[in-house]
Amino acid sequence: MKYNVDLLKIIQLGMTLSDSQGNLPTLGTEFHYVWQCNFRDFNIEHDPYNNESIELLERQGIDLKKNREKGIDSSDFAWMVLSSRHFFSNSSLSWITFHGACDFGFLIKILTRRELPCDMGSFLGMVRLFFGVRVYDTKLMMGSISGLRGGLERVAKLLGVERTTGRRHQAGSDSLLNLQTFVRFKDSCANLDLENMNAYEGMLFGLCVGWRGFDQSHPHVHTRGYERLNTSQMKSLLTDNGFESSR
Repeated sequence: MKYNVDLLKIIQLGMTLSDSQGNLPTLGTEFHYVWQCNFRDFNIEHDPYNNESIELLERQGIDLKKNREKGIDSSDFAWMVLSSRHFFSNSSLSWITFHGACDFGFLIKILTRRELPCDMGSFLGMVRLFFGVRVYDTKLMMGSISGLRGGLERVAKLLGVERTTGRRHQAGSDSLLNLQTFVRFKDSCANLDLENMNAYEGMLFGLCVGWRGFDQSHPHVHTRGYERLNTSQMKSLLTDNGFESSR
């Protein structure tokens, strides 16, 4: 995972905001909103990539040329996110992902403008530092709690959840499907309550099981020494990475 994230450049990021019941924001309109960020960083002429992955994205409607011309620069995205108080100062936020190690890896790479840490504990600590402890990977949870296996599309179908907008492998559409699948999964498990989900906090599918910092008998992740960033630390991070001087 570290090798791929360090080597490659982000193309898309999808984000769906909701309350605990899965209700989406309307922003005072008749519509519901999901965010998809198309980044301009990736240049197919010069940057390394996997042929099959790029062909798949293009078949699903991702226009790499348009991204390059009109997309968001990841440094601008990082500056706006780090300057905002909505994401990192709100300890009540929960982050829901599906097989999300690479997702958090790319976000941390963008926000720090550095390669990922070399050891597992430091990486998971960075996840906690930026996103807090309430990080849940639904692929891991569904497999552990109810035995649901497979990718997002398959798990959604097993739970009777249909994609309501967009196409698979489009980041915004996948983000919405992940939320709706998680809400359906949560509703189907009467005893599943995020307030009492300590056992799965900070655990990411494919990374934690088998790692020496993961306790199989009492599943949780040991990330002592990493506390959530406060406002002054955010300002220092902005300055250290040259964000403020370029704005």
